[in-house]
Amino acid sequence: MHRRLLVSVLTSACLATLAAGCGGSAKPRPDLLFVSTRSGPYAIYAMNNDGGRQRRLTRKAPKTAASPEDLFFQVDPAWSPDGRSIAFASSRSGVSAIYVMNADGSGTRLLGGPPTGAVHPSWSPDGKQLVVGGANHKGLYLMDTDGSHLRRIGNDSARVADPAWSPKGDLIAFARTEPNTPITELWVIRPDGTGLRRVTSLASTVSSPSWAPDGKRLAFAAPVRGQYEIYKTNLDGSGLKRLTASAAEDIDPAWSPDGKVIAFSRDGAIETVDLAFAVHALTNGKQNDSSPTWKPGAASTPPSG
Repeated sequence: MHRRLLVSVLTSACLATLAAGCGGSAKPRPDLLFVSTRSGPYAIYAMNNDGGRQRRLTRKAPKTAASPEDLFFQVDPAWSPDGRSIAFASSRSGVSAIYVMNADGSGTRLLGGPPTGAVHPSWSPDGKQLVVGGANHKGLYLMDTDGSHLRRIGNDSARVADPAWSPKGDLIAFARTEPNTPITELWVIRPDGTGLRRVTSLASTVSSPSWAPDGKRLAFAAPVRGQYEIYKTNLDGSGLKRLTASAAEDIDPAWSPDGKVIAFSRDGAIETVDLAFAVHALTNGKQNDSSPTWKPGAASTPPSG
């Protein structure tokens, strides 16, 4: 969840009345998760890869959206590798914490291990662990998926955010802000806390790394002349390429499991861009949608026939 949009979404959350459940007639799969304020504070939704069968998964909601804690009520969804569970961050208890629910939105449970204020869960490829961001961007933490065996990764004092576990399980990518500067770059680290190294050198404010299925590239968002766009890069920082260009902010990239497209949020809509730069809208920009997340094994285009 890209908190940079807080001011605008606070207003839209209070005014939103559009009901969920829109979309095409294709059979529900679903292929993507996303978050939206279309019916009030942020809730988690699912949809097919053509934008059809949009439906709300989380039903619990605060009484108001008068504060950031109320607005960011359910955010940062992440599929388990087997597609049966969804981890997410929620402020329903007054501070952000990590929860897990079944893929249909049932059976929500609090994970008791994460530090208070934990956000942005990401599953290990074997489904046995989660990495989460600590409160106020202080540290990355590992824990078992029942919330036990919490431990911090390394002892870096820099501000960190948006951890993403690699498909091979050997690295965790994240956004790291250089101490005493506003510069945020992409970095990677091994789950055991060793091998910390920088990926990008853009002197910018990058965010939201997403792994290509081959584990050799990362997509991310970064500002160009103040405007966020979607980029991709190799792990050594080579092969940098901008994939989007618009008058709107392009944020929250998510690489599809088949590697063909990257879903992202543009001006409140979920869209996709392929590596030939073709962009396709999946949701309506008036509904304030963001944080797309692909289900493991999902195809980027609807099945034929």
